[in-house]
Amino acid sequence: MVTRDETSIIDAVREAVAAIPPGSVASYGDIGKRIGAGPRQVGRAMSLLDDNVPWWRVVYADGTTASCHGGRAPALLLEEGTPVAGKRVDMQRARQGWMD
Repeated sequence: MVTRDETSIIDAVREAVAAIPPGSVASYGDIGKRIGAGPRQVGRAMSLLDDNVPWWRVVYADGTTASCHGGRAPALLLEEGTPVAGKRVDMQRARQGWMD
């Protein structure tokens, strides 16, 4: 069961993730700082969102992409022009202009 507080966090996460422009990323911690929640809360909320939210633009702090959704994140990020090397995003370059 999702509580009222969780619903607020889910809505805030949905809005923050939707604001990440193509070619850019944010970490779970970045989203958490933006909405006043912890990275684990962000991860929980992300697990409840549908595919209409660009989930692949949220990565771990070290730039590692999510392994869910059949491991499609690296390909989706590359399609958008996100700086990716292997399964990691160049966080400094991918945050530039958006997370500054």
